[in-house]
Amino acid sequence: MANHNDLGIKGEKKATFFLEQNGYSILEHNWRYHKNEIDIIAKKGQYIVVVEVKTRSTDYFDEITQVVSNKQKRFLIEAINNYIEEKNINLEVRFDIIFIVDNKIEHFENAFNPFDFV
Repeated sequence: MANHNDLGIKGEKKATFFLEQNGYSILEHNWRYHKNEIDIIAKKGQYIVVVEVKTRSTDYFDEITQVVSNKQKRFLIEAINNYIEEKNINLEVRFDIIFIVDNKIEHFENAFNPFDFV
């Protein structure tokens, strides 16, 4: 497996632990919809939370608005809508991004508004 794949897997494990420690219930890991996947689907309170995990090997972070492309945001919206229908869930959805470099974790809640991409 490529190093960047190993880095991503380790990052998702760290993100999962972080979320669980902060009161989130993990519903799905790497949930696939068509050819793509949602890294983590979690629940906290009255929210279903779509979490995109970005793990880097350096402490350089891109601008938050550019880390997840508009195309990927549209996919995440379409995928979670399918998930909600499939599972018959009636909760609000929130889109978060978690950045990880080594042991540093930055969690951006409400990282983007899905209504900007409909």
